Amino acid sequence: MKILVCSANFAPEPTGIGKYSGEMAAWLAARGHEVRAVAAPPYYPQWRLSPDYRWPPYRREQWNGVDIWRAPLWVPASPNGVKRVLHLLSFAVMSFPVLLRQVFWGPDLVIAIAPALVCAPTALLTARLCGAHAWLHIQDFEVDVAFRLGLLKGNLLQRLILRMERWLLHRFDTVSSISGRMVERLLQKGVSQGGIRYFPNWVDMSQFELTSTSVEYRTRLGIAPDAVVVLFSGTLGGKQGLMAIPAVAKVLAARNDIVFVICGDGMMKPALETASAGLPNVRLLPLQPFERLGELLCMADIHLLPQSIGAADLVLPSKLSGMLASGRPVIATCLTGTELEAVVSQCGIVVPPQDSAALALAICRLADDVATRQELGRRARNYAEANFERDAILGKMFGPIEGNEVRIPDDVIA
Repeated sequence: MKILVCSANFAPEPTGIGKYSGEMAAWLAARGHEVRAVAAPPYYPQWRLSPDYRWPPYRREQWNGVDIWRAPLWVPASPNGVKRVLHLLSFAVMSFPVLLRQVFWGPDLVIAIAPALVCAPTALLTARLCGAHAWLHIQDFEVDVAFRLGLLKGNLLQRLILRMERWLLHRFDTVSSISGRMVERLLQKGVSQGGIRYFPNWVDMSQFELTSTSVEYRTRLGIAPDAVVVLFSGTLGGKQGLMAIPAVAKVLAARNDIVFVICGDGMMKPALETASAGLPNVRLLPLQPFERLGELLCMADIHLLPQSIGAADLVLPSKLSGMLASGRPVIATCLTGTELEAVVSQCGIVVPPQDSAALALAICRLADDVATRQELGRRARNYAEANFERDAILGKMFGPIEGNEVRIPDDVIA
């Protein structure tokens, strides 16, 4: 089949939406499909264009069997609400002719990835002009998140944008999302149940050696072999409530046996560096190569997964699958009743957001109890194997695609 993927974020971005869009496209190409992707040049999570992609603005390249058509976009140095909207709009405008050109190629399936939702209308138009199946995959509800976190404001603006979003959602043949609660959100937005699919993010389980202690990383960071490492690894963005990490590190500064490691890049990095300055129990690492992800995550004795209150159930952190696959327990800061709480409570500890005292107690409890850490880690690994294994998820979603007919399976509704 001919499959067209429209995703502003794409490989070789190592984290977030770009990682999953790229892996999905490569997986499809490896199974004999012709795959094209219309994408922006890589810029995330640093929010800075790679020098290799500054010119020419439009280009075509091959990657793992995928034919990538790059279209430029504006990348703000500090993406606030208005700048973030203009950033996404710039890609929607600049990619418009590139997407429409794919009509002459004649794809059988068009998959639009949101964010950026503003690109979805052109992807839908492309699908309709060539008679393709139109599929919208939602990684997070960017409109809801923007208003809940105060990135966008105004009741009239909110009603207008939500009405436009609702109209658009109803026009796609298939709409999928990455968690059960986000699927429920689609139903609340009026999408028919027959067109909704549960399509979670995945993890390559073969990356993780459960016996690994990541000695090289501990040596590099000056961490004793018997110290308890509390790790956060991922995009340093505004939705995660990341300032909880230096706050709890300060509370536990007297515990010489507990070391916090923050690994990643993103808009919150300068604030985290400032807050962590002078704390001897905090180590900062830049974003690590993807091929070392398993080794990095297995360095942890405990994973931290902080979340902002406003983002609850509008996003499900993609980094969770890797944390669970490493076979280590997770401590999440989230509200009771959220999907994140339902998952983490089976293989870790959940504490309220913005409660440093409760977070410190949870860390100390696991740091002082090796047996509990091991048992929760075993449950984490089992959960990842049962729910997030890459080939099982992608095979279930795309296995029924045969010949020139798109048949989306009926049994993957959450």
